[in-house]
Amino acid sequence: MTEEAEEPVELDTSLPREVQCRRAALWVASGVAGLAGFLVLNRWSPENPGRISWCLFRDISGISGPGCGLTRAFAHLAKGQLAAAFALHPMAPLLALELPLLWLWWGLRTFGVGRALNFERWALAHAAVFILLWVVRLASGTLPP
Repeated sequence: MTEEAEEPVELDTSLPREVQCRRAALWVASGVAGLAGFLVLNRWSPENPGRISWCLFRDISGISGPGCGLTRAFAHLAKGQLAAAFALHPMAPLLALELPLLWLWWGLRTFGVGRALNFERWALAHAAVFILLWVVRLASGTLPP
């Protein structure tokens, strides 16, 4: 089975300038929101999460879901605590590296540089890893509380 080589995708200059400006503004705003989220997670103490549950799956089933522990793991990563983050969710360090890279790629694409990314393949691969990791952690009893 051979894969086709991905060709660089040119920026659609037929879009009105207003649309291009809105896309750029959205990219900048998402970067500011990401930075704000990082700062909030840096100040938040994941050791005392409170009684708020963000996981509908856990609320209904009583079992931690595939993404449970990610927010607390990101809070540990924002403080530089890699081991604690990894213990809560082994995918957190990888996602913490990927998210800023995806944001930068989005910016390059917004300004007409770079190649298109196959998001379906990327998303399916991540979903498969999340589910596999969840099954292994569920079977071994290592899901976060």
